[in-house]
Amino acid sequence: MTDTQEEFKLSGADLVGKVKELIEAGKVRRIIIKSESGASLLEIPLTVGVAGAAALTFFAPILVAVGALAGVLTKCSIVVVRNDESVTQPPDAKDTPQGE
Repeated sequence: MTDTQEEFKLSGADLVGKVKELIEAGKVRRIIIKSESGASLLEIPLTVGVAGAAALTFFAPILVAVGALAGVLTKCSIVVVRNDESVTQPPDAKDTPQGE
């Protein structure tokens, strides 16, 4: 299993909304919030399989901390680490024995 990373640059005002969106979407292993200078401020490990309303309830205290960070940050970035499960592909038809 391979992990992929995406980085989003945004304003502090948009931080809580983006983190909520990522938690609700699921398939995210870790969210890292960085300052404008690139220093890591908060790392949030997420449990695979917890998504939707249950995830928001479970991560409510973390969202409060993210909200506090958003109040003091003007610009920041979020690094999202995802499980890349799309790497596994079915075998080609030519590799499968036919009629044997």
